[in-house]
Amino acid sequence: HHIGRRHTRTLMKKMGIQALYCKPNLSQANQAHRKYPYLLKGLAIQRSNQVWSTDITYIPMAKGFVYLCAVIDWHSRKVLAHRVSISMEVDFCISALNEAIEKYGSPEILNTDQGSQFTSDAFIDVLKSNGIQISMDGKGRWVDNVMVERLWRSVKYEEVYLKAYSSVTDAKKQLSAYFEFYNLKRPHSSLDKMTPNEFYYDQLPQQNKVA
Repeated sequence: HHIGRRHTRTLMKKMGIQALYCKPNLSQANQAHRKYPYLLKGLAIQRSNQVWSTDITYIPMAKGFVYLCAVIDWHSRKVLAHRVSISMEVDFCISALNEAIEKYGSPEILNTDQGSQFTSDAFIDVLKSNGIQISMDGKGRWVDNVMVERLWRSVKYEEVYLKAYSSVTDAKKQLSAYFEFYNLKRPHSSLDKMTPNEFYYDQLPQQNKVA
Protein backbone atom coordinates (compact mmCIF):
# COMPACT_ATOMS: atom_id res chain seq x y z
CA HIS A 1 0.00 0.00 0.00
CA HIS A 2 1.12 3.54 -0.71
CA ILE A 3 0.60 5.86 2.25
CA GLY A 4 0.93 9.59 1.68
CA ARG A 5 3.26 11.76 3.71
CA ARG A 6 0.41 13.64 5.38
CA HIS A 7 -1.33 10.40 6.43
CA THR A 8 1.98 9.06 7.78
CA ARG A 9 2.42 12.24 9.84
CA THR A 10 -1.13 11.86 11.22
CA LEU A 11 -0.53 8.22 12.16
CA MET A 12 2.83 9.03 13.76
CA LYS A 13 1.18 11.81 15.77
CA LYS A 14 -1.55 9.44 17.01
CA MET A 15 1.04 6.83 17.98
CA GLY A 16 3.31 9.36 19.64
CA ILE A 17 6.14 8.61 17.20
CA GLN A 18 8.46 11.37 16.08
CA ALA A 19 10.84 11.46 13.16
CA LEU A 20 14.55 11.28 13.91
CA TYR A 21 15.44 14.71 12.62
CA CYS A 22 16.12 17.46 15.13
CA LYS A 23 13.60 20.14 15.87
CA PRO A 24 14.37 23.79 16.58
CA ASN A 25 15.93 24.25 19.98
CA LEU A 26 13.75 25.08 22.96
CA SER A 27 15.88 27.88 24.31
CA GLN A 28 15.12 31.26 22.78
CA ALA A 29 17.84 33.82 22.16
CA ASN A 30 17.88 37.10 24.05
CA GLN A 31 18.87 39.76 21.51
CA ALA A 32 20.43 41.96 24.20
CA HIS A 33 22.91 39.27 25.27
CA ARG A 34 26.33 39.00 23.67
CA LYS A 35 26.79 36.00 21.34
CA TYR A 36 30.15 34.25 21.11
CA PRO A 37 31.74 32.72 17.99
CA TYR A 38 31.63 29.00 17.17
CA LEU A 39 35.07 27.57 17.98
CA LEU A 40 34.68 23.95 16.88
CA LYS A 41 34.76 24.34 13.08
CA GLY A 42 37.77 22.41 11.83
CA LEU A 43 38.89 21.66 15.40
CA ALA A 44 40.28 18.15 15.95
CA ILE A 45 38.63 16.94 19.17
CA GLN A 46 41.04 14.28 20.37
CA ARG A 47 40.81 14.01 24.15
CA SER A 48 38.46 14.09 27.11
CA ASN A 49 37.81 17.48 28.74
CA GLN A 50 38.86 19.28 25.55
CA VAL A 51 35.28 20.23 24.63
CA TRP A 52 32.10 19.93 26.66
CA SER A 53 28.63 20.73 25.46
CA THR A 54 25.34 21.53 27.18
CA ASP A 55 21.74 21.93 26.10
CA ILE A 56 18.12 21.76 27.29
CA THR A 57 15.39 19.44 26.01
CA TYR A 58 11.71 18.84 26.72
CA ILE A 59 10.65 15.63 28.50
CA PRO A 60 6.95 14.63 28.34
CA MET A 61 5.42 12.87 31.35
CA ALA A 62 2.06 11.09 31.78
CA LYS A 63 0.70 14.51 32.70
CA GLY A 64 2.64 17.65 31.90
CA PHE A 65 6.35 17.85 31.16
CA VAL A 66 9.74 18.81 32.57
CA TYR A 67 12.96 20.22 31.12
CA LEU A 68 16.24 18.31 31.11
CA CYS A 69 19.67 19.95 30.99
CA ALA A 70 22.76 17.79 30.48
CA VAL A 71 26.49 18.51 30.27
CA ILE A 72 28.44 16.06 28.10
CA ASP A 73 32.06 15.49 27.16
CA TRP A 74 32.13 15.80 23.37
CA HIS A 75 34.95 13.29 22.73
CA SER A 76 33.67 10.43 24.91
CA ARG A 77 29.92 11.28 24.95
CA LYS A 78 29.97 10.79 28.73
CA VAL A 79 27.14 12.60 30.53
CA LEU A 80 29.03 14.55 33.21
CA ALA A 81 26.00 16.01 35.01
CA HIS A 82 22.30 16.59 34.45
CA ARG A 83 19.38 18.39 36.05
CA VAL A 84 15.60 18.17 35.69
CA SER A 85 13.46 21.28 36.18
CA ILE A 86 9.85 22.40 35.84
CA SER A 87 10.98 25.77 34.45
CA MET A 88 13.63 26.99 32.01
CA GLU A 89 15.31 29.37 34.43
CA VAL A 90 19.10 29.48 34.13
CA ASP A 91 19.66 28.13 37.67
CA PHE A 92 19.30 24.45 36.78
CA CYS A 93 21.77 24.83 33.89
CA ILE A 94 24.30 26.47 36.22
CA SER A 95 23.74 23.75 38.81
CA ALA A 96 24.53 21.01 36.24
CA LEU A 97 27.60 22.89 35.00
CA ASN A 98 28.94 23.46 38.52
CA GLU A 99 28.52 19.78 39.38
CA ALA A 100 30.42 18.74 36.23
CA ILE A 101 33.28 21.16 37.02
CA GLU A 102 33.46 20.00 40.66
CA LYS A 103 33.64 16.34 39.60
CA TYR A 104 35.81 16.54 36.50
CA GLY A 105 37.64 19.88 36.47
CA SER A 106 37.21 22.48 33.72
CA PRO A 107 37.13 21.76 29.99
CA GLU A 108 39.10 23.90 27.56
CA ILE A 109 35.90 24.86 25.67
CA LEU A 110 32.16 24.69 26.43
CA ASN A 111 29.82 24.74 23.44
CA THR A 112 26.15 25.77 23.68
CA ASP A 113 23.42 27.17 21.48
CA GLN A 114 22.48 30.86 21.63
CA GLY A 115 19.63 30.29 24.10
CA SER A 116 19.11 33.00 26.70
CA GLN A 117 20.10 30.67 29.56
CA PHE A 118 23.56 30.15 28.05
CA THR A 119 24.14 33.78 27.06
CA SER A 120 23.05 35.10 30.48
CA ASP A 121 25.59 36.92 32.65
CA ALA A 122 25.17 34.35 35.43
CA PHE A 123 26.05 31.41 33.14
CA ILE A 124 28.88 33.22 31.31
CA ASP A 125 30.39 34.27 34.67
CA VAL A 126 30.78 30.60 35.69
CA LEU A 127 32.66 29.89 32.45
CA LYS A 128 34.91 32.94 32.73
CA SER A 129 35.73 32.35 36.40
CA ASN A 130 36.82 28.79 35.53
CA GLY A 131 38.93 29.84 32.53
CA ILE A 132 36.67 28.07 30.03
CA GLN A 133 36.55 29.29 26.41
CA ILE A 134 33.01 29.98 25.20
CA SER A 135 31.73 28.58 21.90
CA MET A 136 28.21 29.05 20.54
CA ASP A 137 26.39 27.40 17.64
CA GLY A 138 25.54 29.42 14.58
CA LYS A 139 21.92 30.62 14.80
CA GLY A 140 19.55 27.75 14.08
CA ARG A 141 22.40 25.33 13.32
CA TRP A 142 21.64 22.28 15.50
CA VAL A 143 24.33 20.38 13.59
CA ASP A 144 26.92 22.55 15.41
CA ASN A 145 25.93 20.79 18.64
CA VAL A 146 25.37 17.36 17.09
CA MET A 147 26.73 15.34 20.03
CA VAL A 148 24.02 16.68 22.33
CA GLU A 149 21.36 16.11 19.65
CA ARG A 150 22.49 12.46 19.44
CA LEU A 151 22.24 12.17 23.22
CA TRP A 152 18.69 13.56 23.19
CA ARG A 153 17.75 11.02 20.52
CA SER A 154 19.11 8.15 22.66
CA VAL A 155 17.42 9.43 25.84
CA LYS A 156 14.06 9.81 24.15
CA TYR A 157 13.94 6.62 22.10
CA GLU A 158 15.59 4.32 24.66
CA GLU A 159 13.95 5.79 27.76
CA VAL A 160 11.43 8.65 27.70
CA TYR A 161 9.08 7.47 24.92
CA LEU A 162 8.95 3.99 26.48
CA LYS A 163 7.83 5.34 29.86
CA ALA A 164 5.14 7.64 31.17
CA TYR A 165 6.67 9.31 34.20
CA SER A 166 4.08 9.71 36.94
CA SER A 167 5.69 12.74 38.60
CA VAL A 168 8.71 15.04 38.54
CA THR A 169 10.31 12.83 41.22
CA ASP A 170 9.72 9.75 39.05
CA ALA A 171 11.23 11.50 36.00
CA LYS A 172 14.33 12.49 38.00
CA LYS A 173 14.80 8.97 39.37
CA GLN A 174 14.34 7.18 36.03
CA LEU A 175 16.50 9.62 34.05
CA SER A 176 19.31 9.27 36.62
CA ALA A 177 19.11 5.48 36.23
CA TYR A 178 19.18 5.82 32.42
CA PHE A 179 22.27 8.05 32.45
CA GLU A 180 24.04 5.59 34.74
CA PHE A 181 23.26 2.83 32.23
CA TYR A 182 24.28 5.08 29.31
CA ASN A 183 27.64 6.02 30.88
CA LEU A 184 28.61 2.68 32.42
CA LYS A 185 26.95 -0.09 30.43
CA ARG A 186 26.13 1.08 26.91
CA PRO A 187 29.07 0.50 24.52
CA HIS A 188 29.34 2.68 21.39
CA SER A 189 30.74 1.40 18.11
CA SER A 190 32.29 4.85 17.54
CA LEU A 191 34.16 4.54 20.88
CA ASP A 192 35.95 1.28 19.97
CA LYS A 193 33.09 -0.64 21.63
CA MET A 194 33.85 1.06 24.96
CA THR A 195 31.27 2.71 27.19
CA PRO A 196 31.38 6.53 27.44
CA ASN A 197 32.82 6.20 30.95
CA GLU A 198 35.63 3.84 29.84
CA PHE A 199 36.45 6.01 26.83
CA TYR A 200 36.41 9.21 28.90
CA TYR A 201 39.09 7.92 31.30
CA ASP A 202 41.04 6.20 28.51
CA GLN A 203 41.26 9.47 26.56
CA LEU A 204 41.99 11.80 29.49
CA PRO A 205 45.36 13.60 29.30
CA GLN A 206 47.78 11.94 31.77
CA GLN A 207 48.13 14.90 34.13
CA ASN A 208 44.36 15.12 34.57
CA LYS A 209 43.68 11.46 35.32
CA VAL A 210 41.87 11.00 38.59
CA ALA A 211 43.51 8.38 40.77
